[in-house]
Amino acid sequence: MKTLPPSSIIGILGGGQLGRMTALAAAKLGYRCHIFCSDAQEPAVEVSAFHTHASFDDTRALKAFAKSVDVVTLEWENVPIAALETISLLVPTYPAPKILKVAQDRGEEKNFARSIGLGTADFALVSSAAELQEARGRFGCPAILKSTRMGYDGKGQVALTPELSSEESWRLMGSGAGILESFVNFASEVSVVVAARADGTMAVFPAVQNIHRNHILAETHAPAGVSASIAHEAEQAARLMAEKLGVVGLLAVEFFVLRAPDALGRQVWVNEIAPRPHNSGHWTMDACPTSQFEQLVRAVCGLPLGAVTPHSRAVMQNLIGDDFHAWPDLLAQSSACLHVYGKTEVRPGRKMGHVTFLKGAWEGG
Repeated sequence: MKTLPPSSIIGILGGGQLGRMTALAAAKLGYRCHIFCSDAQEPAVEVSAFHTHASFDDTRALKAFAKSVDVVTLEWENVPIAALETISLLVPTYPAPKILKVAQDRGEEKNFARSIGLGTADFALVSSAAELQEARGRFGCPAILKSTRMGYDGKGQVALTPELSSEESWRLMGSGAGILESFVNFASEVSVVVAARADGTMAVFPAVQNIHRNHILAETHAPAGVSASIAHEAEQAARLMAEKLGVVGLLAVEFFVLRAPDALGRQVWVNEIAPRPHNSGHWTMDACPTSQFEQLVRAVCGLPLGAVTPHSRAVMQNLIGDDFHAWPDLLAQSSACLHVYGKTEVRPGRKMGHVTFLKGAWEGG
C-alpha cells in the first residue's frame, strides 16, 4: 500500500456526521475529501472540497466518483455491495466489499464471530412468522427479534413477550429476514474501536462502556469501569476480529459483558460490528492524542497510526432531538467539548451533536 501525500483526495461514501468528522480530521492532515451521497444537504458536504449527489445504484456516477479520488472509505456500512464492488475495481477501497458482506448481516456477523472462537448470544435465522414461532419455542421469552439487515438505533427490533404473537412480532420487525436472539442477562455493554493498516499494524483504543436509552446510544464512559481482565478480553477480541476480517481502516465491536464467565471461560460476547467510525468512539476526539477519525485517515492513506493512550478520562453524551437546545449552556462549561453536526432540523431521535466532558487525568484507566 502506497502512502498518499497531503493534497490527495479521499472519497467518502455517505454524507452524515461520521463523514463530516472524518473530513475535518482529513483537513487537519492536509487531505481533501469528496463526498458521495444521495442528499446534497448532508452534514459532510458543507465541510468537504467536493461532493457528488447521486444514488448508490447510479453506476456512471459511481465510476466518475472513483476516478476523481485517490482512495475510498465509508461512513455508512449499509452502502450497497454492488456499489462498493464497482468502485473497488477503479480505486483502492477500504473496507473491502467482503467485509461489508459480514457487517451488513447480523447472521453473518455472529457466524463469523463464532468461527474464530468468540462468544455470541444463541440465535436462529428465521424467514417467516411460522419459523419464528418454532424458534421462540426453543428460546422462550424474553428474546429479541431483529431484521438481519439495515437495522440501527433500535429500528427493526422487537422484544418478544408472551403476550405478543409471532405474527404480530414479525409484522412489527418489518423485514423478510430476521434473526431471533436469546436474551442475554448482561452486566454492561462495552465497545472497542480498532484501527488497522494494510500491513497488519493495529492500534486499539481502550474499552469503553455504553449506556443506551430507547435503543439509542446516550452516553459513553471512558474507561469502561470493568476489570482490567474484562477490558483486555474485549480489546483482544476486537483485535482478532479486525485481523481475521482483514480490515484496513476502522472496526468497532460492541460487546455484552456477562455477569459470569460462560462455559468456555469467556466474559464478553460479541453483539455487533461496524467497519467505520463509531458513535462510541467520539470521546477520542477530545481525550486521546489521535481521534478515531484521524486514525481512519491515517490507515487508508498509508500513514503511521497515531497514539491511542488517552490523556483524560471522559464521558461522551449524545445530543438527541431536543437535547440539542442546551448547546449554549454546554459551551459555558469548562470541561465540556461541544461538537455540532450542522443538521438544520431538530427531530425526535435525531443525533444533532455530542458533548464530551473531560474528567481528569487518565492515570492508566
